[in-house]
Amino acid sequence: MRRLPLLFVLTLLCGLLATPVVAVDALPQVGASAPAFRLQDQNGHWRSPADYHGHWLVLYFYPKDFTPGCTTEVCTFRDDVAKLRQAGASVVGVSLDDTKSHAEFAAKYYVPFPLLADADRKAAAEYGVLSSMVGMHYAKRTTFLIDPEGRIAKVYADVDPKANSSQVLTDLAAMKKAAP
Repeated sequence: MRRLPLLFVLTLLCGLLATPVVAVDALPQVGASAPAFRLQDQNGHWRSPADYHGHWLVLYFYPKDFTPGCTTEVCTFRDDVAKLRQAGASVVGVSLDDTKSHAEFAAKYYVPFPLLADADRKAAAEYGVLSSMVGMHYAKRTTFLIDPEGRIAKVYADVDPKANSSQVLTDLAAMKKAAP
């Protein structure tokens, strides 16, 4: 009879540990100004959304360098970066990893765009993507397409790492076509 309560407690504990706790901050809404930040990239250069004013910016948050989904995503953006640049957009990745990890990740996968280190988690919190699981913090995989005026043009939540880059390219082309 004692086994049943212990089994119940263990099952409950496993369920709680496997459930992510998502940040309560809301994602910035389409039309809102993109939250400002100042972060270092893998080469030690400081970057902010204001650096891209006058151009489209693909700002994507991802959980962790060298993990399968994040590697797929960075390589897909890498493979499409010429098309994105031709469409007038710059690509910037952000995670909570430090600049050293980003430098190793970028070197291993030949990443031709900035990977920003949000070690203090402030940018992820401002963008509403800061999450945690079992005390470990990470940025939830989310992409923001920011227009040349610095406003959020599109939010991609729960991103498919393989499809996100092509989604952005399609939407960017449609938005540019619809612009006056």
